[in-house]
Amino acid sequence: RSQQRNNIMALYQRVGKSLLLSPTITATSLARRARFLSTEAAATSASTTAKRKGFVEWYEGHLNARPVLTKAITGACLWGLGDVVAQVVPTLIQDEDGDGDTTKKEFKYDIPRTARAVTFGFVIHAPLSHLHFNLLEWMTVKGGFTGLSIPIFKTVMEQFVYWSWFSNSLYHGAMGAMQGKNLDEIQNRIKDVLWGTQVAQWKFWIPVQLLNFQFVPVRHQLNVVLLTSVVWTALLSAWYPPEEEAEGEVSEEKKD
Repeated sequence: RSQQRNNIMALYQRVGKSLLLSPTITATSLARRARFLSTEAAATSASTTAKRKGFVEWYEGHLNARPVLTKAITGACLWGLGDVVAQVVPTLIQDEDGDGDTTKKEFKYDIPRTARAVTFGFVIHAPLSHLHFNLLEWMTVKGGFTGLSIPIFKTVMEQFVYWSWFSNSLYHGAMGAMQGKNLDEIQNRIKDVLWGTQVAQWKFWIPVQLLNFQFVPVRHQLNVVLLTSVVWTALLSAWYPPEEEAEGEVSEEKKD
């Protein structure tokens, strides 16, 4: 019996020690797990930041080493994106007829049109815009403009003196040429749409460019224009869907 009591007491002691030690072990394990998760989260955040920083440094490196080519590739991508938006937005807008019935036009994506936009952005618009923004900077320095007079001078020169007239005419002319139109058709197209394009551009782009010229470095000003052009294209497409414009042109030809 005495031996049995000793064995029972020894068992109770072992159980008691395990009960006392278990909370300590559990707390230590949890603390280690918490430190591990914290370290893992910090490493993930650092990796994400490094990737973002790496892309910016990578792009800046190419922009400094090959500015025209980098801007041309950027222009091609964003002009293509803008045309995708221009084609998709009208399909999201429902037109109501006189009886109140809602109809939705069938969507047919125009791949050659996007190809023309990409070509224009890569070959024509981005390289010439690179020269344009550098020319504006040179004229600003030569003219001795400072402070708020810099964005005002650049915006006036761009929107009213030479660039907007030239770039809009070039756009309509290049698109007409890539569509196979002859010289007379291209000239008539420019005469028909140039003034309306100019008025719409002044309303939208003057505030954008005042901010762009004031706060953005010269090497990135074209990128701001290209990114904003995606929104601009979407707005134009919402206001003047391509299908309606085509129908209007056909009806005018029938009247003639």
